[in-house]
Amino acid sequence: MDPMCLRGSDATVPLLRTSVSGSAQATAQAADMMTRRSILSSANLAETNISISSFNGKQPRRHRSLPVHRSILAVDIEGSTRRTNPVKEELRDEVYRLVVEALCVTGIGSQHYDPFTDRGDGLLVLLHPVDELPKPVLLSHLIPALAGLLAAYNSRISPADEPRILRLRAVIHAGEVHRDGNGPFGEDLDVAFRLLDAPRFKAELKSATVPLALVASDYIYQSVIKHGYEGIDDQEYLPLVSVNVGDQRRKGWVHFPFAGGISAVPPLPQAS
Repeated sequence: MDPMCLRGSDATVPLLRTSVSGSAQATAQAADMMTRRSILSSANLAETNISISSFNGKQPRRHRSLPVHRSILAVDIEGSTRRTNPVKEELRDEVYRLVVEALCVTGIGSQHYDPFTDRGDGLLVLLHPVDELPKPVLLSHLIPALAGLLAAYNSRISPADEPRILRLRAVIHAGEVHRDGNGPFGEDLDVAFRLLDAPRFKAELKSATVPLALVASDYIYQSVIKHGYEGIDDQEYLPLVSVNVGDQRRKGWVHFPFAGGISAVPPLPQAS
């Protein structure tokens, strides 16, 4: 028999049936069966094979991402829901501009952090754990620079244009971060966002006169702040915030950075 008849074309089936009789009918039926089997696509076969012995009848587990360590900075605009959409858009642009400028003033380039993650009324910055960017620099250089830039921006806003006054809440934490096709996630990000959105923290900024309020996680306080590195005064951080994440209580240390201006900040050394 011509092997071309068994390659999977349905047109071969009637041709086989009209050319056989008697005992040849069994041969035609066998050819018919082989033809039908051959039209199974490779995808169907692969799907069928999933259920065979190598997985013991279970579906294979999907690929799991592995975490990477990041320093976490996130900021939110105070009172964003009270602004009109056009004003929100202006303030969003300003937040991005001011954060980028604060990073540049501090000597932190785009090679030091992942692409920003938008949060609607704020943004998330994930900074790489490199030797030229130690965590104390975020507190001694970056946060004061951002506070000074905010003060300079607000000084140009007329009192009659109050909706365009910009004040920010910020959080600094560090930990393990996962990423999938939808963006970053993980428990340490949960901690940071819970601290940033804590009602007590929002109330502290509402009663303050400065344009920026910072909450540092307890991890940052214990590993950095309490050691009193240059430019960091642990007495200026108060344990005013506490939030639940999972089954754990997480403490936050609130700080109001001086916003009288931007001091000269030496650039960070570049990686060799």
